[in-house]
Parts: sequence; structure tokens; C-alpha cells
Amino acid sequence: MKIITDEHCIEYSRPGHPESPARISRTHEKLRSQTDLPITWAKPLPVEDKVLLRAHTPEHIAALDQDGDFDADTPAYPNIAQHARRSVGAALEALKSARAGEMAFSLMRPPGHHATRNRPMGFCYLNSVAITTLEALATGAKRVAVYDFDVHHGNGTEAILLNQPNTAFFSIHQFPCYPGTGSADVGNNCFNFPVAPATPRGQYRKILSNALERLKQFKPDLIAVSAGFDAYARDPLAQETLEVEDFHWLGQSLRNLSIPLFSLLEGGYSDDLPELILAYLKGLEGQ
Repeated sequence: MKIITDEHCIEYSRPGHPESPARISRTHEKLRSQTDLPITWAKPLPVEDKVLLRAHTPEHIAALDQDGDFDADTPAYPNIAQHARRSVGAALEALKSARAGEMAFSLMRPPGHHATRNRPMGFCYLNSVAITTLEALATGAKRVAVYDFDVHHGNGTEAILLNQPNTAFFSIHQFPCYPGTGSADVGNNCFNFPVAPATPRGQYRKILSNALERLKQFKPDLIAVSAGFDAYARDPLAQETLEVEDFHWLGQSLRNLSIPLFSLLEGGYSDDLPELILAYLKGLEGQ
């Protein structure tokens, strides 16, 4: 397993904000101290503007340097443009690793899947998974699927990839919940699997499996995973029921597709996030 991270991503914070540096630092510590899963470590790749511009407008990229907050959830932290670019760079390194036959996980912040083509929102500034999907297509991939199991709908990814040829978006998320989208399929390639609050674990797994079956029908040659761990039963930002074992099962299920894939950290705000990530990674590696 290759983990892509960068110590700079823990350098910004705001008191009380759930998207905190501890999400990364505690997970990093957990992965460093465990001995079950062999890990290699890597740094983000540099990011050129032309790569960002496949998914975002020039105005969006320029606005990341503004002084005022983007919304109540999405502060204009100092140097947030550089932090967001590093998250994209980690996603690009994960893509490179997947193409080389490695399992790769981007352990970075900020997350990305709520950022639209022209708007930062929901803790997200640049949409790493959409950017990397479009980069993959521009550099030889034939068909790319995005599988988003964050408890919040990946509205930004959907908006950017809507009706994009040779892409498909599959999102399994609580509804109703932030950001209020994702109640039904959109366009010809965006497939939504809304889950009611407090859905029993077994039923939640069936919905996750149904989304994987739909993904298989698309016949992608590459899968980009928006890996959010906030459908966990004790996550403070949603009302779902998954346990550690369910994230391990999900990792196994993705591995069993036998399609090159890479995963990017999105949400997950409980104190147990390091355990959830480790379980998922073990599943991906067949442990």
C-alpha cells in the first residue's frame, strides 16, 4: 500500500472546525505504528494550472487567494490555494501509482468532492477526484468511474463530470443531509444512491453493493474512490450506522473488482477515523 501525504497539510486550522489537522496527524501516527500492513510513503506531485482548468474556471482558481471566507464551513485560510493544490498533487500521485499496479491512498486535507467548477464549499476548495478523473482521460484512460462513499453527496464531482464522455459517477450518501443534492440520478452518467438516516448496516451494505454492480456494468478501466468515513455510526456530522468492519468489507469489495483504483480521503470526523482508514486499507490489500 502506498500512502501519499505531506506534513504541510496539518499547518492550517480554525478552532472548533471539524475538518481539523488531527484527522491527518492521528491517522499518520496510527499507520506508522501498526505492523500488519506494509506501507510505502510518497509525496504529492507538482500541479500545473492546465490540469486544474479541466475541472475549474480561471476565476475559481484566482479566487482561492481571497481574504474573506467562502462560506461558514469553508474558511479562507492563509495559503489555502497551496494546500488545495497539494491535495490535488497527492491525487495525481495516487493515479500514477494505480497505473503502475499499486494500491494507493491519498491521506491529505483539504478534501475536495463538494467543490464545484466555480465555487469552494463544504470544506472543499479544489475537486481532486474530478481533476484526476479528467487528467486520466486526457492521458490515456478509456473509461473512468468515480465511486463516492462519503456520507455527504459529492455534488461538486457530479456537477463537473455531468454528461462528460467516458466518465460515470456513483455516489452513496445520506439523504436528506448536507448539501441537499443527490436525491436522484442526473444526466446520462451520474447515478445516486440516497440512504435514509439511521439505515441498518445490512441494508446500507446492500446499497453500497448495488452501486458497485452498476459501476461494473459501466466497464471502467480505472476507478477513482472518494473515500469518506463519515457514514460511521459515531461520526458527529451525520446519522448513519456503519462500523469498522463495514469499511474493511468495502475495501475488500473494491479489491474484488480487479480494476486499477486509487482512493482519496474526503470526510470522516470521528475520533476513530484512523481505525476506519486502516480497516479500509487492509480490505483493499486483501488482509
